[in-house]
Amino acid sequence: MKRQAFIAGNWKMHKTTGEAVALASGLVDNLRGVNHKIMIAPPFTALQAVSEVVKGSNILLGAQNMASVREGAHTGEVSVLMLKDLGVSVVILGHSERRLIYGESDKLINEKVKLALEEGLEVILCVGETLEQREAGKENAVVEEQLRAGLAGITEEQLRNITIAYEPVWAIGTGKTASPQDADNMHAHIRKVVAELYSQTAADSLIIQYGGSVKPSNVKDLMAMENIDGALVGGASLSVENFVPIVTFDK
Repeated sequence: MKRQAFIAGNWKMHKTTGEAVALASGLVDNLRGVNHKIMIAPPFTALQAVSEVVKGSNILLGAQNMASVREGAHTGEVSVLMLKDLGVSVVILGHSERRLIYGESDKLINEKVKLALEEGLEVILCVGETLEQREAGKENAVVEEQLRAGLAGITEEQLRNITIAYEPVWAIGTGKTASPQDADNMHAHIRKVVAELYSQTAADSLIIQYGGSVKPSNVKDLMAMENIDGALVGGASLSVENFVPIVTFDK
């Protein structure tokens, strides 16, 4: 089944507002007419400025995280209502850095997923194992547990607005990449779990991105795999010269 490619750039904690505007402008200029789904997720401080740059273009505005509640006494948090107000349409949830560095649980991530969907945002839900878990042969079990918990209470209808991003933690920012075959095997496992939770139709239409040191030099091999539908790109999304060839991998 042919699914639409979805390439997303997660800028993480990089770029001042001026730098973010310059990068976004370069991407808008260079990615006109590309039919793939494209998203960039600048830091919160640059969202408003980048929103103006991408307005009317083929690039969606994403956020890197959000709070699990709509509003209230939550110092330092950013609400889904604030994100929508700025033109954000997609939010990344459950990123391994949020799980590992900031201790976000599957339960908290699931609350965020539900709230984002209720408020009309699309979700990129990240799952993935650490090197220790992979070496212990637990990668399938870990990813399945994250999937089942992250999607708890989500209907098949709502699942249409969710993209799954498989990011082996040991391949993020390390320069290591899962081999295309290893990545595809996990993507196939994710489809199997989703088929059990929902239906084969839901599993077949699910967009699954790979995230973990995606670069211009390896994107074609990854995207050639049957179950890999896109990429969640970190470091290589921080420059026009690296991100454009990833987005236009089939040119």
